[in-house]
Amino acid sequence: MVKVKTFGEPLKPFKAQMELDELDKRVNAFIQQNSIKKVISLSDSTTSEEGSTIGLIRTLVYEA
Repeated sequence: MVKVKTFGEPLKPFKAQMELDELDKRVNAFIQQNSIKKVISLSDSTTSEEGSTIGLIRTLVYEA
């Protein structure tokens, strides 16, 4: 069965690399904790407000 999980992360000026590292850790922990064997897709998209990027949504598609 194919499943989808999303992870969100607000972005603050000058701290994006740290926030991306934290998001990577959360996704990797989810994969390990749920014993996911097959990742079909992993993609990022941004959220914005008044032309400024304010957040990131990472979508994980995997097979359970």
